[in-house]
Amino acid sequence: MKVFDEAPEDIFRSEESLGVWEHRGKVAAVGIGHAPTMRRWDNDPETCVGAISICALRQAMADAGVDPGQVDGLIIDPVTATGAGWPKDKPIPQDMLARWQATDDPLDGLTKNSIAWLLKNMPELTGIQFAMNASGCMSKALVAAVQAVGDGETHTCLVLKAWHNFEGRYYQGGDNENDSLPGTAALTALTNLWGAPACSATAIQFNEYCHKYGKSHAMMAPFMENSRRNGLLFPEGYWAQHRPEELTVQDYLAARWIAEPANLFDNDLPIMCSGAYLLTTAERAIHLAQTPVYILNHASSRAVPRSIMPTLEEVEVETARTGRKIYEGAGIIVEDLSFENMYDGFSLFHQFHLEGLGFRGVGQGEALDFYQTDISIHGPNPVSPSGGNIGSGRSRFWMHTDSIQQIQKRAGARQITGVPSEIGVSGGPMPMGGNFTVWGVAPD
Repeated sequence: MKVFDEAPEDIFRSEESLGVWEHRGKVAAVGIGHAPTMRRWDNDPETCVGAISICALRQAMADAGVDPGQVDGLIIDPVTATGAGWPKDKPIPQDMLARWQATDDPLDGLTKNSIAWLLKNMPELTGIQFAMNASGCMSKALVAAVQAVGDGETHTCLVLKAWHNFEGRYYQGGDNENDSLPGTAALTALTNLWGAPACSATAIQFNEYCHKYGKSHAMMAPFMENSRRNGLLFPEGYWAQHRPEELTVQDYLAARWIAEPANLFDNDLPIMCSGAYLLTTAERAIHLAQTPVYILNHASSRAVPRSIMPTLEEVEVETARTGRKIYEGAGIIVEDLSFENMYDGFSLFHQFHLEGLGFRGVGQGEALDFYQTDISIHGPNPVSPSGGNIGSGRSRFWMHTDSIQQIQKRAGARQITGVPSEIGVSGGPMPMGGNFTVWGVAPD
């Protein structure tokens, strides 16, 4: 078996002028799998992060109608941390050790995933010949899998991302528990040394955006209301499963500040969740249980800010560059997009993605005005039809699931009706630093 500890950087399309992607339309997504969500782990070994990962992987295979023995590729994001870590002096629960086949790392399946742990506990995956870690995000793991299938490294590939969430405060574990920070982190980590919340850099960029273009935080309200409304139509999501509460304009505007002008609702809600997809070749996909959704391109951003955080100008330059890479590699123009499903873990940077794409002709400084128009799934300009992390909890994969389901015409009550759902784009996480996928109803 060929195993990569980390996806090599040369598989990502991070430069401009690369032309149309060489595997355009030759790779397809077919199966989708999700485990039930939870706010935090309930200490049951049947709901640990490894367990819910296995659940999602098995659902993706069943959804596609693929026998597990036919799967020959497995690509995962091994990182599952979303909040507090496992306390250093706390023993691993005995029922956890008794339930699952362990690896040399006792935290496998509890605070992280590993290829070895998953294969030990999924004996039905007898045909795996290619495996790879792609750390950081489902968007990265997905792009790595798309390229691997296109390159012939695997013909039937599972892709996985999962999150655990323990009791405890957000971002209080790891190096942040210590009295000092190592190396460059002591100089450059705004959210570590200076104690700023994770959304602070985005809040500063958004504040600069409002000053530059004469906008206000209140203009975000229609986007937020739309995102929660779409999320409540997403049965796989946290808010739909556990807290079917609408987010009104009044609720949004009255929320407490986390890093002004970012308020409580501008930050996604950490949850326990897992998502998986089954990708295969276009030739194999037509014989499977679900309608194939063809990958027309993938593109990546690898921009590095000049200082401890990106400026507004750097963000605007890079998102415009990403938009050009997305269209060039897919061989499409902006008018071909039916919908956009860009990342929104901090709501205040979604408009940077949208403006970078030029979605529906929106230019720099115009997205908040665009939010005042009909951006619903039933209108001509569907924005974030998945509801994203804002609408369904922190996963970094709702946008991919929704893009596939929209094109397969099985998004249920969330199905776009205002325009034909034929080509969409999803990805993230950050405006500077992310991976993006273009989905199509046809291979050409």
